[in-house]
Amino acid sequence: MVLAQPRGFCAGVVRAISIVERALEKYDATVFVRHEIVHNKHVVEDLKAKGARFVDEIDEIPPGSVTIFSAHGVAKSVQTAAKGRNLPVIDATCPLVTKVHLQGKRYLAQGRVIILVGHAGHPEVEGTMGQIPGPVHLVQTEDDVNALPVALDTPVAYVTQTTLSIDDTRGVIEALKRKFRDVVGPETNDICYATQNRQTAVRQLTKIAEVILVVGAKNSSNSNRLREIGEEAGVPSYLLADGSELCPDWVKGAKVIGLTAGASAPEAMVQDVIESLRTLGPIEVTNLPGVQENVEFRLPHELHSI
Repeated sequence: MVLAQPRGFCAGVVRAISIVERALEKYDATVFVRHEIVHNKHVVEDLKAKGARFVDEIDEIPPGSVTIFSAHGVAKSVQTAAKGRNLPVIDATCPLVTKVHLQGKRYLAQGRVIILVGHAGHPEVEGTMGQIPGPVHLVQTEDDVNALPVALDTPVAYVTQTTLSIDDTRGVIEALKRKFRDVVGPETNDICYATQNRQTAVRQLTKIAEVILVVGAKNSSNSNRLREIGEEAGVPSYLLADGSELCPDWVKGAKVIGLTAGASAPEAMVQDVIESLRTLGPIEVTNLPGVQENVEFRLPHELHSI
């Protein structure tokens, strides 16, 4: 058994969870969270047990109640709706997602048509499209780029969903540069560090592992991508939320099992999978050398006093 490094929680997820926990400590009232704070049922259930209430829409929150926006970010219309209900809001949007919002607004102010590289329906994509005060064209593939109803001499700018890596977006960005004469976008070092690091670690795992297990939620974009990277390298790869979802046939006969976790998956669930593997036979656990992350994001000013 070889554990990827890095794996699991990123700084944006740590910050979002801490925001909910700190808010529960500070406010002597029910704290409401719009949508899953991060895409992981274990995290959500743990916060529910501590007193947080999760809702789908703003109109489910009683007027005046403390409200937290998830790490994925929200559209301007959601912020307006919260203000209309007089909700004191604490924004847990990942700072790297907020950076994408600001980039998009800046490019729009320059008179450029905005193109967002991302997955339709993902909460982060919906939030980004709803934050930029102008038309945004969503593309996921090179074919989507070729089908864009935008004149070739139009000045365009692209921004990307943070849970996509440099490798995920490279082909689409190259297609944009081939199609349009005037294209700008963020530097590649603006891509989410955590996404890139976890994908790089999985690529290292594929060189030594006979099977790869990815701990993460089925609705987690970055977790699904980790599994896909394993498959693309020809290594059977499986996504599981915890040890209870381990299928013995996945690892039958495998001498080297690779294990990683998406950016919203708790380390406790990684250990849970290891314990499930131990029930199938003795295993030796080693760590793959990799990047040591030391990024930390500040909490919102409302919670600094705790």
